[in-house]
Amino acid sequence: MPGTRKLGRTSDHRKAMLRAMVTFLFETGKIETTATRAKEVRAMAEKMVTLGKREDLHAKRQVYGFITKESVAKKVIDEIGPKYADREGGYTRIIKTGVRRGDAAEMAIIELV
Repeated sequence: MPGTRKLGRTSDHRKAMLRAMVTFLFETGKIETTATRAKEVRAMAEKMVTLGKREDLHAKRQVYGFITKESVAKKVIDEIGPKYADREGGYTRIIKTGVRRGDAAEMAIIELV
């Protein structure tokens, strides 16, 4: 997995959380989360878009294996991948929005460009 942030979770929990967040990002277009989680989600989301751009069966199976909803995985392959066909990376944007009131964690919005 890209990045080395542990995010205070076991490896299985962290992987499941990132898979869910990437799926929700592709489903809605943007999510609000902490800045460190957003940086981890960006790495995984950009990898999925790059795989969605490729036309081979292996890339499609990798996308279906990572994204938790089949309809969202199909959207990545059929719509999102071709949309960024002429772009070489930088598919997401992170906008910092300040601190969370409860624990002063730095919040950010991650969205597709």
